[in-house]
Amino acid sequence: MRRSTVAEPDGGSGRADSSAGHEAPPNEVATGAAADTGLPRPLDCGLRGLRPRCGAKTLFAGWTRFAERCHACGLDYAAFNVGDGPAAFLTLILGALVVIGAVTLELTLAPPLWVQLLIWAPVTLAGVVLSLRLAKGWLIALEYRNAAREGRLKQ
Repeated sequence: MRRSTVAEPDGGSGRADSSAGHEAPPNEVATGAAADTGLPRPLDCGLRGLRPRCGAKTLFAGWTRFAERCHACGLDYAAFNVGDGPAAFLTLILGALVVIGAVTLELTLAPPLWVQLLIWAPVTLAGVVLSLRLAKGWLIALEYRNAAREGRLKQ
């Protein structure tokens, strides 16, 4: 069995460091299920914009921008790092779906170019914004629930 060269950021205690900006939720559940913790489900955080600690609305200050902190419980969202992963992943998925749809439409009905643009530009924009909001909300909830932190190499 190989040992990892990455140290746990909390010193290996299994508990989150509250100085990192957010602490571990009570009775954390690694599966993402809300069990008896009273926390909102991660999917609900993405779909309805619920805050991961208290379940208050809204997690977002804009279409895809997080609020600075929770007005109800004071959770600081600056400590979370959702990053660009959701944007890159969703762009590839949605791009493939839009190209498949556009090619299929072109081969079956052969509409003019302006019809293609009229259909696929709003579909792409709506798909990116809505799925990005869902993915970012879901990932920040999982990051909070599992007390995810950056790994650090052992000295």
